[in-house]
Amino acid sequence: MISVTRLNGKPITVNALLIETIEETPDTMITLITGKKIMVLEKVPETVNKVQQYVQSIGLISSQLLRTDSGGV
Repeated sequence: MISVTRLNGKPITVNALLIETIEETPDTMITLITGKKIMVLEKVPETVNKVQQYVQSIGLISSQLLRTDSGGV
């Protein structure tokens, strides 16, 4: 689960495993696999980072793979 902030300033916790897309329109819109859309204050890179940290924390992906995917080591 990741914590983000709705446009009205209220926090919301989202199941990161249900996220299909994250896009700026210009606000950041998270679309879930259910079709539900959530507008949040966090920018795309920050939201993606939260998802990556969550996925890593539950052991679905290693930190080495994340570094490789993002052009690192």
